[in-house]
Amino acid sequence: MSKSATTNPRLSVRGGAVVLRGVTLFLAAAKSHRGCTAAAGSKQGKSKGRGMTTSDKECKFSPKLLELARRDNLFTRNEIEALYKIYKKLITFNKASSRGKASQNSNISGIGKSAMVSEGIDRTVFREVMHSTFDIITENMLMERIFCVWDKQNCGLITLESWFNGLTLFLKGNIAKQIEYCFAVYDLNSDGFITKDEMFQLLRNCLIKHPQEEDPDESVKDLVDTVMRKLDKDKDGKVSLDDYQKTVAEEPLLIEAFGRCLPSEKSKLTFLTTLKS
Repeated sequence: MSKSATTNPRLSVRGGAVVLRGVTLFLAAAKSHRGCTAAAGSKQGKSKGRGMTTSDKECKFSPKLLELARRDNLFTRNEIEALYKIYKKLITFNKASSRGKASQNSNISGIGKSAMVSEGIDRTVFREVMHSTFDIITENMLMERIFCVWDKQNCGLITLESWFNGLTLFLKGNIAKQIEYCFAVYDLNSDGFITKDEMFQLLRNCLIKHPQEEDPDESVKDLVDTVMRKLDKDKDGKVSLDDYQKTVAEEPLLIEAFGRCLPSEKSKLTFLTTLKS
């Protein structure tokens, strides 16, 4: 990387966006190089891939990793390999955009490890994946909550394990798992309940305010009262997971009651089709 690219974070972000929008092309290229011989890797690594390496080290998929991924997720071997290659591409950009601060001494080589993490997908890249790949366009607070729910290790990066688990839910998760996920996103302090205050924060940030309103917060408070009456099945003044599950069972559209946090059906179909191609 040149000095100018290293010292200009905007350039790195722009480059990452281009990489992410080209996921389909990347997967197609990955498929054509699945053999990953040393000779082909040496030749192609110099001419293609925007910095992508195709050495045996990069392309070889650990049998242990495959076994763990297939046990814990719902993807086929080919899908797992494709998702792994996308992940490695994204963390390559993450390392570049972090100005070399990430330690080279620690590496996540498998699923289930909970040691200190210095490799993963950061918030900037994660946001671009959500926007460009899964059509999730939302405001900062909700996007941060989505990131935190994916980042179960609370390490500030999306690790390989979190990557597979998050995409399993996004692409192949059943409605019960998706309800639990949405509830976790909206439960801002992770105490097991969605309160009126949390509803207010979520709705206030996602609703469009009209300049002519003297006090737009009052309109949000009125909406919160209406939503609370709808969701609070046991009338205890807060919404539990059980309340939320019962409400969504009655009215499925309320699964994303406080903002978009699941991929569109079109983006899911496109991504899965790409993985299988």
